[in-house]
Amino acid sequence: MSAFKDMVAKDRDIFLNLEELGEEHDVSGSTITCVFDDKALRERQGGAELAVAESSILLYARCEDLPGRKGFGAELMVDGRPYFVNTWDEDMGIATVTLSATINV
Repeated sequence: MSAFKDMVAKDRDIFLNLEELGEEHDVSGSTITCVFDDKALRERQGGAELAVAESSILLYARCEDLPGRKGFGAELMVDGRPYFVNTWDEDMGIATVTLSATINV
């Protein structure tokens, strides 16, 4: 592996480290380490607050830990709750996935 690829792999491990930012969550039946980022999600939404009947999350995880890239509107279960994919981007082995769910009130 090249020195750059080694650096990227090490950076991913630091970012997703359970003692740093990472948390374990059940994603589609597998326990994986991921990071949820509410601040980055609000920035992507232009600072807008969510509607009362909607819940959104921005998830970062290793691409290989997720069940495979899904398109807009596909369902992804997170901690036993169904969410729908808004965006799914992958860069240097990290998937950045925005998800939304409707809240029944």
